[in-house]
Amino acid sequence: MMADWVQIYLGLGGNIANELGDPKSHILAAANALAQHENFRQVRLSSLYSSKPFGVTDQPDFVNAVLAAQTNLAPLALLDFCQSLEQNAGRVRLRHWGERSLDVDILLYGNQTIDSERLVVPHAFMWQRNFVLVPLFELDEHLIVDDLALKDVSLAKDMTGLIKLPNTAD
Repeated sequence: MMADWVQIYLGLGGNIANELGDPKSHILAAANALAQHENFRQVRLSSLYSSKPFGVTDQPDFVNAVLAAQTNLAPLALLDFCQSLEQNAGRVRLRHWGERSLDVDILLYGNQTIDSERLVVPHAFMWQRNFVLVPLFELDEHLIVDDLALKDVSLAKDMTGLIKLPNTAD
């Protein structure tokens, strides 16, 4: 059974090119795949941002974005879809927080709190990462998560270490 339409936010990022493309093209391809899929509507992609690696720092800079959409997929079906996007971009898991062609994280699934073996929503580290909060704020400056208004979170406006990349149309 299909769920009702739910507002979701996905974090997209990558920092290595492969035979299938570079991080920017992987993010745009993932956004395009969502926009063309029957289980998604009202797909909007933030600007792309360049950011320094988080955690494991001996790797290339990342390209990050946040995607807003509505889906009628249940949370774990959405997770499976996100992982299929990673597979389609040739993702290889080399090390935790390491290099990747594409990472697709479920940041928010409606107002739900999910804490299962496979999925934690809201995303566990989202409040510590400006490369997630800045593009999230760009998409919805009125967003409230767990009674916390994004506009009141200073990191959502903190461009430290971030570079907004030129318009994605070029």
